[in-house]
Amino acid sequence: MRITCLHTADSNIAVFENTARALGLDQHQFRHVSRPDLLAAAEKAGGLTAEILQQTADVLLALSENTDRVLLTCSTLGPAATLASKSTTVPVLRVDQALAEQAMKTAGNVVALCAVETTLEPTRQLFAQVERHPQARLKTRLVAGAWEKFKQGDLAGYLQAIAVAADAEYRQGAACVVLAQASMTGAAQLTQTGKPLTSPECGLRAALI
Repeated sequence: MRITCLHTADSNIAVFENTARALGLDQHQFRHVSRPDLLAAAEKAGGLTAEILQQTADVLLALSENTDRVLLTCSTLGPAATLASKSTTVPVLRVDQALAEQAMKTAGNVVALCAVETTLEPTRQLFAQVERHPQARLKTRLVAGAWEKFKQGDLAGYLQAIAVAADAEYRQGAACVVLAQASMTGAAQLTQTGKPLTSPECGLRAALI
């Protein structure tokens, strides 16, 4: 199967390649396209505007022409996958859809950690839309200062800050901690008190169904 991934951070290419290998998906062909400008525009605008939504959907549609699946890996731009899906028969998926579905099957407190402020609202909306366990309770939280570390190139500091935040949520009684952005994935290996869910693993599994 040919899977085309649209990223908004160049470093996420390695994240998805590594996850694919860990899941034993070497038989599939992955193509990666990175458009950091789309996330930068959303950050500058304070969120996902109608113009950025349409621009992202147009990119996704163009990518759908020579592939079997398109996977949007940016949580801030997630709704663009739904918009693009209306104009193509090729499945256009948002990587955090499966993440939300798996997380909300949990009975108890589900905490979705975000690093970028513009990701908070799309994450809340997505998790509210999926089928949930009657006792699932969602909280979204911004990991303060983490994204600045990422933008400064301090990936180790970025992931450590997220791991610390995840451990704190587990200690406070979270039944499930979710790393809402793909760039946060490496933090799951650094936690001490629990194993958070990550979007690349959940999303890639779902894309191949």
